Amino acid sequence: MGFTYSNVQHVMTGGKRIARKVNISGTKGYKSVTVKKHGKTHHAKRVPLTKDEIHHIKNGKFIPGLFNGMHKTQRRR
Repeated sequence: MGFTYSNVQHVMTGGKRIARKVNISGTKGYKSVTVKKHGKTHHAKRVPLTKDEIHHIKNGKFIPGLFNGMHKTQRRR
């Protein structure tokens, strides 16, 4: 049986809830970000993890900026 890993982080700011997830099963894995506003899914993105990211997670290393650029933070004007 291979390596399995799963982690979820929830953040509430104002009326929106951000969920950041990391799932690894064997040699493949993905990271995803879901933004919900007032109970409805506003934005969702899912990206596969690279081999280096999977290797660092297996070894318990912190990866700064793992979710950078995955969710919208800019306001429309």
